[in-house]
Amino acid sequence: MQRRQSARGEWIPSDGQWPADPQEDIEVSHERIWVDGCFDFAHHGHAGAMLQARQLGNELLVGVHSDEAILENKGPTVMRLDERVMAVEACRWATKAIPKAPYVTSLPWITHYGCHYVVHGDDVTSDSDGKDCYRYVKAALRFKVVKRTPGISTTDLVGRMLLCTKSHFIQSLEKRLSGDEGPGGEAERLKTGEEMLQRIKDYATDATGRAPGCDVWYWHASRHAKLRRTTTSNTVGSPRPGTTRQDSTASQLGPVKEEKGRFHQLVEGKGVKPGQVVVYVDGGWDLFSSGHIEFLRLVTQSEEDAATARGWYTEEAKKERIEQAGEDYGPVFLVAGIHDDEVINHWKGINYPIMNIFERGLCALQCKYVHAAVFGAPFSLSKAFLLTLPYSTPAAVYHGRTTFMPLAFDPYAVPKALKIYKEIANHSFQNVNAEEIVSRIMKGRALYEERQKKKGAKGVGEEAEKLRQELEREQKMREVESQFGL
Repeated sequence: MQRRQSARGEWIPSDGQWPADPQEDIEVSHERIWVDGCFDFAHHGHAGAMLQARQLGNELLVGVHSDEAILENKGPTVMRLDERVMAVEACRWATKAIPKAPYVTSLPWITHYGCHYVVHGDDVTSDSDGKDCYRYVKAALRFKVVKRTPGISTTDLVGRMLLCTKSHFIQSLEKRLSGDEGPGGEAERLKTGEEMLQRIKDYATDATGRAPGCDVWYWHASRHAKLRRTTTSNTVGSPRPGTTRQDSTASQLGPVKEEKGRFHQLVEGKGVKPGQVVVYVDGGWDLFSSGHIEFLRLVTQSEEDAATARGWYTEEAKKERIEQAGEDYGPVFLVAGIHDDEVINHWKGINYPIMNIFERGLCALQCKYVHAAVFGAPFSLSKAFLLTLPYSTPAAVYHGRTTFMPLAFDPYAVPKALKIYKEIANHSFQNVNAEEIVSRIMKGRALYEERQKKKGAKGVGEEAEKLRQELEREQKMREVESQFGL
């Protein structure tokens, strides 16, 4: 890319060489917001920043730093640029991703793309020289601060992988939301539960970030029904030879009687619109990444292709939908089932999942391909579960080709018998999942541990910079107050 230099030393692309269209400068608007970052294996903290930024305007452009810029200023990335861009573009609140955005936010860049304000969390991000990455936009009074999502960061997730901790697991999400479970006293638990439920409601909003979007449910059923293969029979298998019923794990025992369970709605969203096809997918969605996103995109594309053949996209059909619903909408209503932490850990072991069910659920909800989420979904789909879903039996149950664990039974035998099972073929991001991400980190463990150390040392400087800026704001406020005799 040919580049030219501005008077301030900022590097900007030459005409016609911008990494994403438009190539011509567009009119700057206060309603067009810019955020930027690394977005390394995107988590709900990244999505939270984009949500808050989107709520400040009508469009959100997201700058994504290059692998080289991140390596120079922060350390090695886990995900490649194309994987990070994919994660950003899949966020329902992002209008457009801008790859190779400068690490130090540049006024010529945001102006070229028509953004007046830059939004960032209430932490200070510094470059390799220890200088504030947002110093130029702050000086131009084009910077806005949003609240940083507590309790989650890329650094924290890397730490979980390196230390193999399990302290982040949640035993029962619904009890955690109600304040009946979790650390601290009763008042603290209630407050934490209320904040978590509010976060779920926030992430269940539509593309504007201001109106209801996704439906959110929790499925109540026994531990065994969530963990194990189920059957319509009352017969329960015997333990394997050499084990007793007390010390046998769920995988060593035979199937259990299936349960309808009970669906409790946590958040009411838009629901199914007339003509939409309901499809179901399930999984752990751990370290929500390009492999998950591409699968969801291909599921959506498959149903959209079928809708095209039905005439869904004709002008007459579109006009009719707008007259009936007041807006146009897509042909697919995708329901994502999310397994409990205990279920995933039972089948995958070690310290999986790296993200707990609350974190994984937020990651699923922020994805534009998801229209409803079911927390606590079973590992093995039963007829009772599928037939009692809130939207009736789905038209299709989609799954990809997985080989990460050998099973003595097929978790999708029931949807296959019902002839609603569909499989997504392997794709270019097929192997990008939690195991692959952990593997990448373990291979470069020395580099990532060094990164963690640098992050800690750098954090001291960033905290000092944040304190300095707060003191400056207080001083200016005192000066203003003194001028008016306050």
